[in-house]
Amino acid sequence: QVQLVESGGGLVQAGGSLTLSCVASGSIFSFNAMGWYRQAPGKQREFVATITRGGSIDVADSVKGRFTISTDNAKNTVYLRMNSLKPEDTAVYYCAAGRIGSTWINWGQGTQVTVSS
Repeated sequence: QVQLVESGGGLVQAGGSLTLSCVASGSIFSFNAMGWYRQAPGKQREFVATITRGGSIDVADSVKGRFTISTDNAKNTVYLRMNSLKPEDTAVYYCAAGRIGSTWINWGQGTQVTVSS
């Protein structure tokens, strides 16, 4: 059973920055992809960013130019660097690992990000 543990969330003012971390219980190189999703209150979970084992990156239009996804294989960690945060970025952010088609196999418990105006 793979465990994913997110951290780094918190309260930040609009325009500020946060870096989320997701540590996997095993080697992240074993996963074909890792990603970040978020869910705001009353809304469905939505895609934020993904990175494949080969290094291909995809980022949602709503965060493009502001958010960056990266990995550190030695630390079994995937990061989400978030700059120029907006109140609409407020959500619970989830880490995901291992994908079959469009279905993610493993999910973390989530970390809350709140952006105040």
